[in-house]
Amino acid sequence: MENLEQKDYGAGNIKVLKGLEAVRKRPGMYIGDTNISGLHHMIYEVVDNSIDEAMAGYCDTITVELTREGSCIVTDNGRGIPVDIHPTEKISAATVVLTVLHAGGKFDKDTYKVSGGLHGVGVSVVNALSKKLVLNIKRDGNLYRQEFAKGIPQNVLEAVKTTNRTGTSVEFWPDDEIFEVTEFDKSILTKRFRELAYLNPKITINFKDQRDGFSETYHFEGGLESFVTDMNKSNPVSKAVSFSGGEEDVIVDFALLYNETYSENLLSFVNNIKTPDGGTHEAGFRAGLTRAITNYIAANAAAREKDTKITGDDIREGLIAVVSVKVPEPQFEGQTKGKLGSSYVKPIVQKMTFEVLCKYFEENPIEARAIMNKALIAARGREAAKKARDLTRKKDNINSVGTLPGKLADCQSKDPSESEIYLVEGDSAGGSAKQGRDRVFQAILPLRGKILNVEKSRLDKILKSEEIKNMITAFGCGIGDEFDPAKLRYHKIIIMTDADVDGSHIQTLLLTFFFRFLTPIIENGYVYLAQPPLYRYKKGKKEIYLKDEKALNEFLIETGIENESFEGVGSKDLVDYLKIIAAYRSILVELKKRFNVLVAIRYMIENPDIVGKSYNELYEIIKVMLENEGFNILNSYVNEEEIRIYVQTENGLEELIINDNLFANPLYEEALHIYSKMKEREIDLKDDPVKVLEEIEKNAKKGAYIQRYKGLGEMNPGQLWETTMNPENRRLLKIDVNNLETASGIFELFMGDEVEPRRDYIQAHAKDVKHLDV
Repeated sequence: MENLEQKDYGAGNIKVLKGLEAVRKRPGMYIGDTNISGLHHMIYEVVDNSIDEAMAGYCDTITVELTREGSCIVTDNGRGIPVDIHPTEKISAATVVLTVLHAGGKFDKDTYKVSGGLHGVGVSVVNALSKKLVLNIKRDGNLYRQEFAKGIPQNVLEAVKTTNRTGTSVEFWPDDEIFEVTEFDKSILTKRFRELAYLNPKITINFKDQRDGFSETYHFEGGLESFVTDMNKSNPVSKAVSFSGGEEDVIVDFALLYNETYSENLLSFVNNIKTPDGGTHEAGFRAGLTRAITNYIAANAAAREKDTKITGDDIREGLIAVVSVKVPEPQFEGQTKGKLGSSYVKPIVQKMTFEVLCKYFEENPIEARAIMNKALIAARGREAAKKARDLTRKKDNINSVGTLPGKLADCQSKDPSESEIYLVEGDSAGGSAKQGRDRVFQAILPLRGKILNVEKSRLDKILKSEEIKNMITAFGCGIGDEFDPAKLRYHKIIIMTDADVDGSHIQTLLLTFFFRFLTPIIENGYVYLAQPPLYRYKKGKKEIYLKDEKALNEFLIETGIENESFEGVGSKDLVDYLKIIAAYRSILVELKKRFNVLVAIRYMIENPDIVGKSYNELYEIIKVMLENEGFNILNSYVNEEEIRIYVQTENGLEELIINDNLFANPLYEEALHIYSKMKEREIDLKDDPVKVLEEIEKNAKKGAYIQRYKGLGEMNPGQLWETTMNPENRRLLKIDVNNLETASGIFELFMGDEVEPRRDYIQAHAKDVKHLDV
């Protein structure tokens, strides 16, 4: 992107339209929602302003920092927001930008020819939705500063010192009166900053998180070519290539490669803003790609292949691509910019894609032939799938019971909105479910064993699976080219499996099938996971079902203190305190999986003042504590960076390592947080609180039978109905997809052919497992 001709960027470039009155009343209209997505959208709006400066040629470094106090600081080395007096508002232009909705340089075509900002609302909305915002501008030899609270200036913009640098820094604290969540998620932000660095290869983005010391820098000289290479998690069929061009002030960049998978992964951006719902630029790219490849096949395929009908879906099988366009004054659908609507963009992208690919195919016949063969194989697979699908198609009316699978126990209702189908693991549990259900609106389809892993198979092979054919027929909505979500016979598809590793595997296989081939039923919120209880507590005539271990622990506490008394302590206060202790004990269990000599770790958590001492002083304290506890210290080592103590325990030799990695570990920090809550609610129990808790639980278990269900077959029909199928009592988890791209990557990682990435992930996260069934 060529730099714009240098022009004065001053107050006259800031166009004023309206004020901020509506933003705090209806924040969702401006940032999407007031949950986790809207919270991070605040950062994106500020960062996008800095990116616009970079796109205009005036900025190459952006720093984003999350502070321990809960704020976010975005700093760039651009020109700095104008500070002179606005010609019509009679206040500083910077103040106008921060306080007036629809005020910004984006409305002046000479200031930013292309911009990620659509309505000019970005930074003013961030200001309105922040309990505090501090603006620092380096410009004209001075550092200017102004503070705001909930969008209201707290002082005038004033020069606080001199500087020979330029740039803008915005620090803001999201308002907890507006947002349901105010804690930023590092993983969400790193993904967005990585994308921005790929899309703008001349920019460097520094990201720092004071909360845990995390720091990363994003800069990719390879641009979009590096992007598609890093997106690929499978064996490539063609190498990654990228192209750049455009016309009429529209700049088009795209990169692509093909791999051995059967799905398409296409990301699109307009002025650096991701467009998850696509739009005219995506449509143009797909049309140009299809035409270029079909032309090549027509000219170069073998005679027997030339009659093969190729569709756009065939051509995009295994495609990984990124399309990025820079458009002046783009038209989007809504402030969150999910879909590009500018109609003139499509023919420009289509023409460029077609022309550059045709030339590329001529100059790279090996790559072109590999892509051609991939499309031809996909077309043959689609034809085979059509033949297989014909076998699953019902001959009669879709609601005719006679044409439905024999194993299906259908419901009486024909209204999809009130009908639900349970996909039940095994014939035994299926039989219990059939007996226990309400046949008016509940259908049961037993599944035998594990269905095919569709991530490794094309549709024609998938449709040979008896279990999958039964599901497709029962659902009634078809699959592939004939998929019609309007024909779905049930608006609740409930997966009900055993609470063990095999049950989890079956859930995953089914969700993979739904995601890859029936995506709209997930997007419409029709897929659920049943949550059968994990425990049954029976004592005398008392019988209670408990959903999970946390519920069991809380029940045991409430039951166990019935015959206990602690002087001057109310039962409710005691129960609340013991529940906090139970949470603390759970954290200690997790810490024990990751760190040796838990007694020392716990001692530091419960005596946080000693952690501030030097490692030499801390070593002496820990050494004495271990000796007093009866541990035999075999060897030790201490310097300015860490302590290492080798201790003989009942489990053998253990190495205790105390360093910054321990203190920055999220579990350690969570343990500190829970322990501080324990201290706030502390009750003198005359003993170690964890031991008291365990004694109370022991009392609750006396004379009781506690059953942990491993399989649905362990419940009789009445129990299955009462705990898992009765709408008044049951718990269902709705399956939702917040990000199709992320979900696709997860399915590819865990269910795909490539073993190495999966092994690396498992090794990296092995200690994070909380529920392991072996």
